Amino acid sequence: QVRLVESGGGLVQPGGSLRLSCAASGTFFSTNAMGWYRQPPGKQRELVAVSTDGGSTNYADSVKGRFTISRDNAKNTVYLEMNSLKSEDTAVYYCHAVVMSYTRISRDYWGQGTQVTVSS
Repeated sequence: QVRLVESGGGLVQPGGSLRLSCAASGTFFSTNAMGWYRQPPGKQRELVAVSTDGGSTNYADSVKGRFTISRDNAKNTVYLEMNSLKSEDTAVYYCHAVVMSYTRISRDYWGQGTQVTVSS
């Protein structure tokens, strides 16, 4: 059983910063792509940023230059550093990972979500 546990959400003022963390736990061979999605109120879930196990990253245009994704492969953990936060960044943020089992089967996993609210 694989679990993704997120932390770091909360309330922040516009222009502020937050750092989200997501750790994968359980029994598995490796984590491949790890990333973050978000779902603003009344909208669909959207990609924020993704990091592959090869080190490449991809960002939504709306967060480029403000958010940075990083990962610690030894800890199976992915981070999202969010700076210059805007009210439109308010959303539930979900961690996502593609995890490979010891039988070399890859599956998608999601975290439970963490609320980020940007408001004065």
